[in-house]
Amino acid sequence: MKPSRRRFLNLAVGAAVLPAVSRTAKAQAYPSRPVRIIAATGLGGAPDIFARLIGEWLSERLGQPFITENRPGGGHNIGTEAVVRAPPDGYTLLLVDPTASINATLYEKLNYNFARDIAPVAGIVLLPQVMVVNPSMPAKTVPELIAYAKANPGKVSIASPGVATPGHVAGELFKMMAGVNMVHVPYRGGAAALSDVIAGHVQVFFPSTSLSLQQIRAGKLRALAVTTTTRWEGLPDISTVGEFVPGYEASAWVGVGAPKRTPVEIVDQLNKEVNAALADPKINTRLADLGGTGLAGSPADFAKLIAEETEKWGKVIKFAEIKPE
Repeated sequence: MKPSRRRFLNLAVGAAVLPAVSRTAKAQAYPSRPVRIIAATGLGGAPDIFARLIGEWLSERLGQPFITENRPGGGHNIGTEAVVRAPPDGYTLLLVDPTASINATLYEKLNYNFARDIAPVAGIVLLPQVMVVNPSMPAKTVPELIAYAKANPGKVSIASPGVATPGHVAGELFKMMAGVNMVHVPYRGGAAALSDVIAGHVQVFFPSTSLSLQQIRAGKLRALAVTTTTRWEGLPDISTVGEFVPGYEASAWVGVGAPKRTPVEIVDQLNKEVNAALADPKINTRLADLGGTGLAGSPADFAKLIAEETEKWGKVIKFAEIKPE
């Protein structure tokens, strides 16, 4: 073979192999600098807590800081849009929660389309909510509450941490499926709503387990049911709402997303590390202490959850005619 022809063939083979080598090298090099995890809420909220928990794990495993950055405001839209507009290189991530599914229908116009613009990476935690009432309420079970609300239409109040929050839509879903008329009373945060339920100013609430468990165990609240499809190990004797209202389910959840077109190698690497965290006994104990259970799975599993939640809450928002504040 002539030298010029041999040199041409060597160059051609090298050019063909180069893209695959470059992709592998890129995935192996990630991360080579600090990574931001944007939580679209303020300090102390569930997304913030879980962002820091998973960020610490990823920092230790991948050798670069995973720094939580709080971007509250605009009903989570400010933080979400910051990630949508970020370069799709794996260095800006989003803590995703049910608000993403709610906002898709709640707002008529957004500067982004969540399903189109955010790539699901991994689920982190599933958080049951609990239907609680003030102990002075005559209803001691879900069927008794339904009967009481139907006998007193518009006289039973139901608190929420605010309009279109997971606690609000969980209550509206119950009203829709049980066929009851209860008055929604929005608060500015779960703690304020919880205080008024304990004081007896409102009767019903769907808080997270992390917010309400201590008060339930102290007898300041009566738990009627959990909102998940199966009973929760933290309250094993408490039934599910679905045992009396077939098909009812309303869980909070948290996961990780990235800008669309983030390389699949990076998405898969992050998914693998998050799932490794969820297999660690110490992480699982911490999740249980916070009232949740691990939500392991593939990026496709997390995408399916988001799609199902978007469809469900879209129906509730339209039925209840919920409008953004």
